[in-house]
Amino acid sequence: METKTKEKATFSDYDPAEYIEDKDDVIAHLKVALEENDPDFLLRTIGDIARSKGMTQIAKELGIDRKGLYKSLAPDGNPSFRTVFKLFDLLGFQIKLEPKAA
Repeated sequence: METKTKEKATFSDYDPAEYIEDKDDVIAHLKVALEENDPDFLLRTIGDIARSKGMTQIAKELGIDRKGLYKSLAPDGNPSFRTVFKLFDLLGFQIKLEPKAA
């Protein structure tokens, strides 16, 4: 009787930054993150967006070092509003508020 061996499935790490190519992708990612109403998830999403654009260049344009940018956008990071606003401005976005749906 012949026995069959199962092949083990392999998975590669998923990196959202690899799939953010244009402003529409940035908007889609941010909308999902904001809908989750989870600050940690939003922070990770902002980090993904920054990585998709190149952390070294973004850090340089923000006037901080790359390591500091990685640290502030890490899951346990705590970026200042100034950093977040500058980052959005650099990416060509502004923050707008609207009332919650009832």
